[in-house]
Amino acid sequence: MNTPSGRRERKRQQTLDHLANIAWHLFEAQGYEAVTVEAIADEADVAKGTLYKYFPVKEALLRHRFHRELADELPALLDELAALPSATAQLRAFLNNNADWSMQRRDYLAHYLRLHFGEMGAPYPLDAPTRSGIESVFIRFIDEGQRTGEFRNDIDTTAAAHYLEFLFLAALMRWLNGAEPDLHREFDRILDLYLRGMQA
Repeated sequence: MNTPSGRRERKRQQTLDHLANIAWHLFEAQGYEAVTVEAIADEADVAKGTLYKYFPVKEALLRHRFHRELADELPALLDELAALPSATAQLRAFLNNNADWSMQRRDYLAHYLRLHFGEMGAPYPLDAPTRSGIESVFIRFIDEGQRTGEFRNDIDTTAAAHYLEFLFLAALMRWLNGAEPDLHREFDRILDLYLRGMQA
């Protein structure tokens, strides 16, 4: 049975998706920098105040679009990765998949990351809509590796996922800044560093 609160939340999500989709089509057609909040509101046929109510900054529209994409694609991807023989193989395949996804959205990632870094340290739960879900994926794979004895288990799983997430973000930033042209290679490098440490 649909409750009033359930219907309200479903309607709210539809509104968020609609606004983010309108913004994305404008970004793709005109370029991110050229599109104003006013233009998005006009195209979506909503008041500017309504748009700001849901998305206080333009980068938040990107975040919603990206997080919805990731959420929609993740179940099938995790099912596919579950067939791989080890947690290390699953992590590496996940990062390679993310490299493909990131390369297709390179023009937007710096704007997305600017918002992400500005909110770092905020006490958001893992399932908060402002979280991408990548940390939860890392927790899943690390937990599996610890359970099977592939990874050391004297480090808290969530802490271990945090360490990997920061290496992941550092690799993205190096790639975006042009320090490493091949994102697949950069992700392989940080995963090897994470798993093996700095020992020669």
